[in-house]
Amino acid sequence: MSSEWPLKELEFIANEVTVGYVGSMASEYVEDGVPFLRSLNIEPFRVNANEIKYVTPEFHKQIKKSALRPGDVAIVRTGKPGTCAVIPDWLPDANCSDLVIVRCGEQIRPRFLCYWVNSVAAHHISSHIVGAVQQHFNVGAAKKMKVAVPDISTQDAVVEVLGSIDDRITLLRETNATLEAIAQALFKSWFVDFDPVRAKAEGSQPEGAIQGCMSAAEGRMPKAAMDATTAALFPDSFEESELGLVPKGWRIGTVDDLCAQITNGGTPSRSRKDFWEGGSTPWFKTGEFCDGFLLEPSERITDEGVVGSSVKLLPENAILMAIYAAPTVGRLGILTEPSAFNQACTGMVAKGSVGPWFLYLTLYFGRDWFNSRANGAAQQNISKAIVAGYSVVIPDDNVLKSFNENAELLFAKIRAGTVQAQTLTQLRDTLLPRLMSGQLRLPEAESLMEKAL
Repeated sequence: MSSEWPLKELEFIANEVTVGYVGSMASEYVEDGVPFLRSLNIEPFRVNANEIKYVTPEFHKQIKKSALRPGDVAIVRTGKPGTCAVIPDWLPDANCSDLVIVRCGEQIRPRFLCYWVNSVAAHHISSHIVGAVQQHFNVGAAKKMKVAVPDISTQDAVVEVLGSIDDRITLLRETNATLEAIAQALFKSWFVDFDPVRAKAEGSQPEGAIQGCMSAAEGRMPKAAMDATTAALFPDSFEESELGLVPKGWRIGTVDDLCAQITNGGTPSRSRKDFWEGGSTPWFKTGEFCDGFLLEPSERITDEGVVGSSVKLLPENAILMAIYAAPTVGRLGILTEPSAFNQACTGMVAKGSVGPWFLYLTLYFGRDWFNSRANGAAQQNISKAIVAGYSVVIPDDNVLKSFNENAELLFAKIRAGTVQAQTLTQLRDTLLPRLMSGQLRLPEAESLMEKAL
């Protein structure tokens, strides 16, 4: 660590160090209300809005000690102790459990503290984790954590360098979220709500325009009528089916009918070093699924591991779905290269006429159904057979072709944004410890950042 930066214990540079709510929460959650963060919502440098819970304003007031506000620094106590993020402006009022809450004083910037905790403070945190069954990081240990405290101008300069990278990563993620929402909206309109068919049945011109969706992908969201060629692909009436009214001429099938291959994964023997050491084949676990493209696995296996075990190798754009441990059940991943995966997932390769994006979004919109079928005493799971047997409405090939041509443009942009975000994340994670330890000076870091951005 740089000798130029003095060390001070956190309790002496923070206005307050406290802890999130400790107690049972199962009966307190409601559909809408005050956001309630748990440890799974805190990732390094960011708050993940997925699976945020909510509590009533009344309960929020009862536990005001654990209230959060923008600028607070949240540190995970259990799960992944020490993971740290700054509460953003889009959470003006929130509450939490399983978190250490730090309100910074005049000597320390919240984002600088966040960078410190996520990098240099790892040793202090790991050496102060307690608990035999569930390990956690105590608020008392957090107060004693030593933090480098350079002058505010230096902190601001460090935050500017690293923050520029984080801001770019955030922008890429937000753009991807917009593109994903467009793809989901188009799928829902065509294949869940059957909007084009309903419009034609009423004698109206279908909207939802592919052109409108694609313009939205460029940053605009205009209303536009569907072009005549696309509109002509849809029927103008419905017929009865086992799933209710469906567009005339479309058929009822299953996920199995959409797939050229559907299989569960496996895990090579951990006792066989030749299955793991020096491996080059990606091997994914369900904890890495984030409803998007899978880029870099936490583990890889060797060719011997592929041949000598029950793993299956699936190609680029195959879809993986978690089938163990509700509510993880239904979480999805898209392969970006030939890869293997563990037995907690079902892997699917779409038929050429169906395409990966129709399959992916079919599974995405079926998530509630899959979770409703999860069963088991200790762990709520589903099976490959349940996945394969999920009933779906299958449009004719021309409608599928039109959808996939446009979905491909959206998902190509999403993939490119995901790759860029990962590249920038790797740059930040490379610069961070070197910058904080004094191995890298600010001018050098700024030069590296400018080249990357």
